[in-house]
Amino acid sequence: MEQVEHIYINGRFTLPQGEERLTLHNPCTGEAVTQVRLASTADLEEAVAAAVSAFPAMARTDLDQRAAYLLALQQAVAARKEELVAVTVDEYGGPVSGVRARFDFALNSFTHAIQVMGEYPFERSVGAAVVQDIPLGVVGIITPWNSSHGFICNKLAMAIASGSTAIIKPSELSARQTQLLLECFHQAGLPDGVFNVINGRGAEVGAAMVRHPEIAKISFTGSSAVGKQIVRDGADTMKRVTLELGGKSANILLPDVDLNGAIPLALQIAFNNSGQACLAGTRLLVPRQRLAEVERGVLTALPRVAVGHPWDEQVYIGPMVNESQYQRVQAYIHKGMAEGARLLAGGAGRPEGMTQGYFVRPTIFTEVSNQMSIAREEIFGPVLCIIAYDSVEEAIRIANDSPYGLHAYVSSTDEQHARDVAAQLQAGRVCINGWRHEPLAPFGGFRQSGLGREFGIEGLRVYLEPRVLL
Repeated sequence: MEQVEHIYINGRFTLPQGEERLTLHNPCTGEAVTQVRLASTADLEEAVAAAVSAFPAMARTDLDQRAAYLLALQQAVAARKEELVAVTVDEYGGPVSGVRARFDFALNSFTHAIQVMGEYPFERSVGAAVVQDIPLGVVGIITPWNSSHGFICNKLAMAIASGSTAIIKPSELSARQTQLLLECFHQAGLPDGVFNVINGRGAEVGAAMVRHPEIAKISFTGSSAVGKQIVRDGADTMKRVTLELGGKSANILLPDVDLNGAIPLALQIAFNNSGQACLAGTRLLVPRQRLAEVERGVLTALPRVAVGHPWDEQVYIGPMVNESQYQRVQAYIHKGMAEGARLLAGGAGRPEGMTQGYFVRPTIFTEVSNQMSIAREEIFGPVLCIIAYDSVEEAIRIANDSPYGLHAYVSSTDEQHARDVAAQLQAGRVCINGWRHEPLAPFGGFRQSGLGREFGIEGLRVYLEPRVLL
């Protein structure tokens, strides 16, 4: 069994003071494959001391020096691309084609940060005053398991672009991915203490980061429940927070939509990253008069959405990350049937022919009410709800009737009509007739999908504090 023993503090790999060991399992087989030694709050104190000590020099760096740091990180990560892709597929179970795309996103985070930093008005005149946006200080970064490299690279890149130092707590489920990424970061040769990385449980180490008086900001991606706790726990120290949380995104097919293209796209959007994606379009809103046509189209298209081993280039849905997530998805499938939704495809249990691992049958419910649990709660697995509407106005109301507001999608043969509908949706991003990403535009959500924004000018601004000179 592979052992992951080290954390990274003040420019050095070191053994954590914590003694707890967590066993990780291969998501394709369920076999125990890795043990990770977890950090403790004592290790956090050392990381904070290192980041605090490194901050004054980091804050004084000019933009050229920060750009040099970012390029060094990018080059070090790029040099080990194939290893990083391989460990993600093996540890997380993400299909290899999607993992490669997300790796490219992670790699490009550094050059995007350089571009944004170069365009950002760090000092500007406002009337008789001069406004200076200065680095916050020590930033706490807490990342999830569903795209570990992407979240770590993007958040660290923005912290460095701002002139801050960082303490990163990745998901403990991503231990091997973190270890390899750390080797890359170490090779980049940044000054000691600029970034520090500690494994540890969120309830212990993550919570201590949020409460720590010398950590100025928390940037967190994860569940809405944990995000709410971060806001509560950070209040005592007036912690600045950026939260990118859950979603239950609506995908509206307008009455004139071309189903030949819209249905395969809808399945891709719903089952992206094996359904373990905050932006998954898991509520498919369709005109009632075309419901039967949509159902037939879904049943025709679904067999082309391959489930299987993540190293297979044709596979789109791999296993869930672990037993806990597998059981969570199974529970929601049972709940959907109990609440009266009609099972159109899939259902409980593993796909046919699979007897081990955390594989889930891609499941589609129809005749779903927007008040059912499967339509209101984030499942984080390959489960799609089809909801019929009687008018476009009702579709907009259903789409907006959600605790979340992260993403939305609209499809129509009339582009202007689609844009008119998109303008009425309460979501941080709305994709029209497709599924796109713009890394220089802000990313985040309304309501319980988060606070603040990642990416672009807005994503840098949340790592800065304005100071006014008069």
